[in-house]
Amino acid sequence: MGFIDTMRSQGHAVESVCRVLREQGCQVAARTYRAWRARRPAARTHSDAQVIDAIKDTCWRRDESGTLRLTPEGLYGRRKLTAHLRRGGLEVPECTVLRCMKTLNHKGIRRSKGVRTTIPAKDGNRAGDPLNRNFTAPAPNRVWVTDFERHEALLDRAVVKGHRLRLVAAGREKLRAA
Repeated sequence: MGFIDTMRSQGHAVESVCRVLREQGCQVAARTYRAWRARRPAARTHSDAQVIDAIKDTCWRRDESGTLRLTPEGLYGRRKLTAHLRRGGLEVPECTVLRCMKTLNHKGIRRSKGVRTTIPAKDGNRAGDPLNRNFTAPAPNRVWVTDFERHEALLDRAVVKGHRLRLVAAGREKLRAA
């Protein structure tokens, strides 16, 4: 539709532009274009534009040299940014702030360090490598390699990726192989 607007500004008729587009395989009717031009933007588009402007004004400022700088509020995530915008007088839902942040490709800073799944031993020694990083087996059932994962949903169980292990229960000394 923007192409047709450009061609109209250069003095071409809508019908002739649509006819050329149809010849090139793009099926656009002049009636469709005119209906699109007459339609008003959706209310959500209008409100999102207001929220995006508010986020830009909150998170970025120009300094004396004209360089765009991130303000301290620019480090906020969706929850703090929503609260900040509400304190400023803009009643906006959290989901709208999140959608607008995604549109701007703006992410807040996380303070969490992440989940620590491997805790090293007190003495600092690592487990030995009996395979010397060689995972090829000369015959079937000679070398078994498994991978353990931590799943929060299975609090007292470990999940084994792979092969021939039927049950692994946390806290047990040995694994039962099938």
